[in-house]
Amino acid sequence: MNGKQKIGNYRWRIVVLLFFATTINYIDRQVLGILAPELQKMFNWSESDYGFIIMAFQIAYAIGLLTTGSILDRIGTKRGFSIAIVLWSIAGMAHAAARSVFSFAVSRFALGIGESANFPAAIKTVAEWFPKKERALATGIFNSGPNVGAILTPLIIPIIALNWGWKWAFISTGLLGFIWLIFWMLFYKKPEINDKLTDSERQYILQDEDEPEVAKIPWKKIILHRQTLGICIARFVTDPIWWFFLYWLPKFLNSNYGIDLTNIGPPLIVIYLVSIGGSIFGGWLSSTLINRGKNPVAARKLTILVMAFFVLPIFLVSSISNMWISVGLISMATFAHQGYAANIFTLVSDIFPKNAVGSVVGLSGFAGAIGGVLFSAAVGLILEYTGNYYVVFAIASLAYLICWMALKVFVPDDRKIVFSN
Repeated sequence: MNGKQKIGNYRWRIVVLLFFATTINYIDRQVLGILAPELQKMFNWSESDYGFIIMAFQIAYAIGLLTTGSILDRIGTKRGFSIAIVLWSIAGMAHAAARSVFSFAVSRFALGIGESANFPAAIKTVAEWFPKKERALATGIFNSGPNVGAILTPLIIPIIALNWGWKWAFISTGLLGFIWLIFWMLFYKKPEINDKLTDSERQYILQDEDEPEVAKIPWKKIILHRQTLGICIARFVTDPIWWFFLYWLPKFLNSNYGIDLTNIGPPLIVIYLVSIGGSIFGGWLSSTLINRGKNPVAARKLTILVMAFFVLPIFLVSSISNMWISVGLISMATFAHQGYAANIFTLVSDIFPKNAVGSVVGLSGFAGAIGGVLFSAAVGLILEYTGNYYVVFAIASLAYLICWMALKVFVPDDRKIVFSN
């Protein structure tokens, strides 16, 4: 304990900032989903209209993830994160001025571009501020933000909308980003130049600094590595499942159990509350394995395999008549997804040098977002032709095992990538 006190704990303040940024990120993106029933009636949206608006966000998110990572690698984490949160906060507030399907889609597109920078920036920040043995835990902590956002949104948005109108739901949540920006500007400097760090904590953070610096890494150098392909495949098959949880669970609960806007809160809160534990557990498990001597990459992959087994029972959900048993199985799957996410993100910083982390996270996130667009379209067609969610949940149950197999094939345990000038 004394050793930890001598080292210092300023780096954990940075994780707290990342946690709040990620929470705000998910609150801003979920406001529309909570208000959708009211807005659909107000503006006479068809289901295809609403799907078009959702697709605008997903497409923009995919484009943003393809580009924002490399931009962050060029302009730096502090400036890049600041620009991103200003953009997505303004875009979130712009929904209040929208009136047509097109204007909502434009606002949604801008939101997707801004929000796409959150995870590349956060992962890059963790790589800059933590030694390898702590990165999964740090990632798990900030990556619990989506779950907190998913819990808070159905609690606070109906209250704001009912008391002050739907426009203020978008405006008030958009303002949160500007509040966060004040603290980010005050507290963030790279550890090499941060005068609030003790020398011992700075040395502790930089203990893995054994890789040569490369000024700029072309895309072709990153793409050609098979590890990049493995991580992209993993994100392509698993990210769509999380997107499905975010956008389709309310519809599933409504069609199967008659849950509507007035009582949607409790089941969603349970699902995302449980998943918070998965994010922290996944980071803790792989960190524990590493501390016991296991290779970091092997520890991440073993943890992902464990999480994959937690997801398997979800294929039963569509045939269960009791809502709370169904919610329990879905909760176990979201728990597993967050445990997986804490490790798939950290795996990038284990393999690639710091100045390529943002680009790789962005590229793999692009693959995941494209998977999300395709899966959303597929879900609509499946539901239209089958009238039930059985096939959808069956696909979800196998996605994480497919992900693990891709990592097993394409990501060796003991091969760290080094780029030369």
